Amino acid sequence: QEGYFVGNAEPGEEIHSSWASPLPHRGFSRGDGNGWSRLTDGDLHSYWKSNPYLTKAFTGEDDSLHPQWVMVDLGTKIDVNAIRIAWADPYAKKYAVQFWTGELEPFYEGTMKGTWQTFPLGSVTEGKGGTVPLKLADWMIPVRYLRVWMTESSNTCDTHGSADKRNCVGYAISELYVGAVSEDGAFNDYVTHFPSRDQTITWPSSVDPWHAASDEDHSRGDQVGFDFFFNSGVTRGLPTMVPIAMLYATPEDAANEIAYLYKRHYPISYVEMGEEADGQHMLPEDYGALYLQFATAIHKLVPEAKLGGPPFEGTFGDVEVWPDVNGKVSWIGRFVDYLKAHNRLNDFTFFSFEHYPYQDRPSYSWADLYPEPEYVHHIVQVWKDNGVPSNIPFFMTEGNIGGGAPPSTVKSGLWLADYVGSMMAEGAGATYYFHYMPYPQNSSGFGNFLLIDQNYKVVGYPPQYIAAQLITKEWVQPIDAPHKQFKAASDVNDAAGHVLVTAYAVERPDGQWSVMLVNRDQSNDHAVKIAFGTGKTERHFSGQIDRITFGSNEYQWHSSGQSSHADPDGPPSKSTVQGGADALYQLPKASITVLRGQVSQ
Repeated sequence: QEGYFVGNAEPGEEIHSSWASPLPHRGFSRGDGNGWSRLTDGDLHSYWKSNPYLTKAFTGEDDSLHPQWVMVDLGTKIDVNAIRIAWADPYAKKYAVQFWTGELEPFYEGTMKGTWQTFPLGSVTEGKGGTVPLKLADWMIPVRYLRVWMTESSNTCDTHGSADKRNCVGYAISELYVGAVSEDGAFNDYVTHFPSRDQTITWPSSVDPWHAASDEDHSRGDQVGFDFFFNSGVTRGLPTMVPIAMLYATPEDAANEIAYLYKRHYPISYVEMGEEADGQHMLPEDYGALYLQFATAIHKLVPEAKLGGPPFEGTFGDVEVWPDVNGKVSWIGRFVDYLKAHNRLNDFTFFSFEHYPYQDRPSYSWADLYPEPEYVHHIVQVWKDNGVPSNIPFFMTEGNIGGGAPPSTVKSGLWLADYVGSMMAEGAGATYYFHYMPYPQNSSGFGNFLLIDQNYKVVGYPPQYIAAQLITKEWVQPIDAPHKQFKAASDVNDAAGHVLVTAYAVERPDGQWSVMLVNRDQSNDHAVKIAFGTGKTERHFSGQIDRITFGSNEYQWHSSGQSSHADPDGPPSKSTVQGGADALYQLPKASITVLRGQVSQ
């Protein structure tokens, strides 16, 4: 069994596990898993191939509108004047070999700090395939990042034959060699060719999803199957957002996945399209072309499915990409433009992104808690300014504080309260927690939701678990009914101007007002007054007020290797206090406090 996989939409035996199938024509040297790029693996029988769904046969657009590319990172700047490309089929008839002028890698923060320049002799307009030695300049040019930019295909068939047209479109390369031609005509190759992650790093624009049953890999364990997931109770029977594989799959398979879930009568809220397209360095027009094909296929079987995405990886600003012909660099702006140009904006029903403020940090400090509300406000405003339609909801579909600190510190719970409160205050349709599945105690990172031992027995509940209970059971009312959230502000600052206490106010369906206050001061308690409205309309809590607090007084972690534990380990403290215009509410150091009750008229 081999080809372009399409699963069965008809329910049969329940799916309890799913397994990965690494793609044999990949061009990535990095990413999840332990695979490697076929562009620098030293094997002329293997090859990278681009995604056939990005060709005219499927987009209906000229291939030059969806140029495909491969990029090489030589590790440091080296004098280069030549390249050798071992083309497979289909090969590029028109292509350009280019180098990056910037010092940073041409992604993320480096995107706008350089340009791609075609080598003086790097343009090819009548490519013939085969192994092509190409002199790029008559002099040496210092280069670290080099790319091959392909705009016209030979449309010859790859090793899988001509029976399927997807085998005969796009571009394929067996091996890349980058270096210099010496005065005696010898080619010196600077690329490390090896079938492992020790090879020279490459990135491609896309990957052909062709694979065989023999590619299935059980070495890294299974993922939860759909039926196991929905029947486990984790969703509590509520409508669930489900993802589809889009960048590395087929439209028919994605459509059958959603049809299968609907036929099982599992409640589905939204369908998230694709796998962090920005992190895969896919250009927005390519993502848009796939999005439309997958949307068409899904809506053919499930017309009511609500689709959206992209979802972006965690970022503090707009995702920027190499400028288009108009100089536009906003990824989301260009994606929305693509949908509008094809009169398909109605297929974009929600926007999603991830949030990891300290993902690349080995640890985070107490002071790192202060910027979270502003981080959230800024990034949401960026998305709105750059084209996210105002009439669709946005979701933070994966997030946590990140960093290497263990999940046991109480500040992770304080961060969660600030993150959820500020995200919802900015108008998010929902926020989602990562990583929900527990790991043994010696694991750290994004934050575990439960503490378990090596036998996977629950041995404790970390701060984020308890904070989540405070948020979902005390601050808001745990029922399926609308809450009204209002803007709230605090004037409790330190000498440097940092806001030490943040506030999030909701009017609950039961008529009570609920204010969640996060005291991010590690060392000091604070007493605060609460006012609703200002001036003549100012109102206050009245009568007996529920007070629920969780913080460093309720939870202390004691590190001792495998015997590490919390003592005390919760639960939140509960009491009642008297409201009123002059009431002072005590907020213990390093704590989350919910005040809940009636407000004077």
